Amino acid sequence: MEAWNAAYVRTEDYLRAHRIHNRLHQSRLIQAVLERAARRHAENPALDPTTLAAEEMERMMDEWFAEVLNVKNVPHDRIAIEGRVALLLCDGPQKWPYAFLDKRSPADEFNQAMRSSSIKAGPDMAVSSMVPREIDLGLITEAAGETLERIERWPVLRVALLWALFLGALLGIFYVTR
Repeated sequence: MEAWNAAYVRTEDYLRAHRIHNRLHQSRLIQAVLERAARRHAENPALDPTTLAAEEMERMMDEWFAEVLNVKNVPHDRIAIEGRVALLLCDGPQKWPYAFLDKRSPADEFNQAMRSSSIKAGPDMAVSSMVPREIDLGLITEAAGETLERIERWPVLRVALLWALFLGALLGIFYVTR
C-alpha cells in the first residue's frame, strides 16, 4: 500500500508541474492513471507502482497530445515536447482547467489554441561554406599589443612601470582619503 501511496503522490506532483491545480480534475486523472498502472501491475507484480504510474501518465499524455495536435506516427519525444510547449503557450491549464487529458472532445477553441501554439520545425539544414578571415581588431588593440611586446622585451622597464603604477595608486588613495 505504501508503494501505491507514493505513486499517487508522484502522479499528483507531476500534474501540478503541468499546472493542473484543480483538485477534482487532478483526482480524476490520478484515478485513471493508477487504474492503468494497477492493470499492468497485476500482469507483472515485480514492477514498481510509481514507475508504472509514470509510464502510464506519459502514455496517456502522448495519446492525448497526438489527438489534440492532430499528429499521428510521430515519435514519443517529439509529441511530448510539442504538446507540453503548446499547452504552456496557449495557457491551457488556466483557461480550460478541465480540458487536460480529457477523453471527451475538448472545446474547439482549446484545440485551435493548442494547434496554433504548436511549434513547427524551420527549414531543413543546408550545407554552407565559410572561409576563415583575419580578425581586424582596430588601431587601439594593435597599439596596445605593440606596447605590451616592447615592455616584455625590457624587464627593467616593466618593473619600473609596475612600481610607478603602484605608487600612483597609493598616492591617489592617500590624497582622496585626506
